[in-house]
Amino acid sequence: MVQIGLMIEGQWGLTWERWRALLKAAEDYGFQCVFRSDHYTIGPPDMDSLETWVSLTLAATETKRIEFGTLVCPTTFRHPALTARMAAQVDDLSGGRLVLGLGAGWHEREHKQFGIPFYDKATRYAMLEDALEVTTRLFKSETPVSYAGAHYPLDEAILLPRPQRAGGPPILIGGNGMKKTLPLAAKYADEWNGVHIAPNGYRERALHLDELLVEYGRQPGDVKRSLMTELILGKDEADLQRKLAAHPGQADKLLEPSQITGTASAVIDQIAAFADVGASRLMLMHRDQTDMATLELLARDVLPQFHK
Repeated sequence: MVQIGLMIEGQWGLTWERWRALLKAAEDYGFQCVFRSDHYTIGPPDMDSLETWVSLTLAATETKRIEFGTLVCPTTFRHPALTARMAAQVDDLSGGRLVLGLGAGWHEREHKQFGIPFYDKATRYAMLEDALEVTTRLFKSETPVSYAGAHYPLDEAILLPRPQRAGGPPILIGGNGMKKTLPLAAKYADEWNGVHIAPNGYRERALHLDELLVEYGRQPGDVKRSLMTELILGKDEADLQRKLAAHPGQADKLLEPSQITGTASAVIDQIAAFADVGASRLMLMHRDQTDMATLELLARDVLPQFHK
């Protein structure tokens, strides 16, 4: 079985009305999960956005079944001890349905706009590894933790109350990098998420992750495999072409093999191709946050092929 969920870009005009409607649709229509980005903006133009952890707190209380989480939290935005505290408590509030996605951060403009230091790539990855170490230790340790991290040290720190889930909420690491991202996933992650990548590239990285996991003394089955990519679904060919035309300059990108694009039968085949190369969960980016008809179409004509 392949789990099918939604990916919402929170910086693309997300409001409380839209967020509530998307969460309700995910629950009512049978989606497995809803993930959202963690950005201030990816403008210009700048658009409405909801603060990520406030919105996830609402998700914890207004849903009962779906998993939800971040794709992904930049470690540049918050001290990882704060993120770990919020994640553990939102996970408890939801009854154990949060997935904590962490990343290095990449969008320079939003950092500069809001006065957040944006370091070079090597430093940001060093900060991410520090953050993963801090998060893992705080989630798993029943006693106070000290850690001499270069960026995020701890001195006799402990999460209280302790996370209700043993070991805390699962950690997701997203990205396609063979040299930095996948080794971090092999060492720390419970889930690896490939991003906008074609099936052949996904297979290559999944096999490399298997090798890295063995090197770290883990088993390939220890890390869940997922994919985040954009969905353009049409009820028929004319509807599909209208949707593609609504995104000038995006049509060629959306028709690449890394995208899920077409009518229902084509979308089913493309999801199956990713399942064949090891993806057990797909988070499908839903660009138009007010378009509930497409979600209903996806739930009616695609989900039953995978959610048995």
